[in-house]
Amino acid sequence: MSTDRIPVSKEGYEKKKAELDHLKNVEMTKITEQVAEARAFGDLSENAEYHAAREKQGELQAKIVLLEDQLGRAYIVDRSNLPTDRVVFGSKVKVLDMDLDDEEEFTLVGPGDEDYDRNRILTSSPIGEGLIGKKVGEVAEIAVPQGTIKFKVLEIGIGED
Repeated sequence: MSTDRIPVSKEGYEKKKAELDHLKNVEMTKITEQVAEARAFGDLSENAEYHAAREKQGELQAKIVLLEDQLGRAYIVDRSNLPTDRVVFGSKVKVLDMDLDDEEEFTLVGPGDEDYDRNRILTSSPIGEGLIGKKVGEVAEIAVPQGTIKFKVLEIGIGED
């Protein structure tokens, strides 16, 4: 697990916390009951239900550990105090895709606030990382699986909650 701090909004933090609570207190209880039921079927070496339930339990436990790690490294950022002279967590950025000559807007968010349909992207995404620290007029060259994209920063504002 990383030791890097993760910026999040209060809403994003609460959303992750509620998800963790649900996984621990609802989903894990269900899976534990499934494991117990499957164990009652007898011979565990040939018990497909038991092995499937144990695998599901392991996957859920891994997700719980990941969420606990994210929440443990999270710090809540007050968006009203964010700078607007450079791209930071919480910024709403208007960019020009220099290859397609097309304008796009992104809001850089932390875990729990991402919504790719609304262009709310993680600061840890390739585009988010490429834009962080840029000022109006600067060009971000961002390596993506399809090659390199170039975004010129046109405007920087504070994203909506």
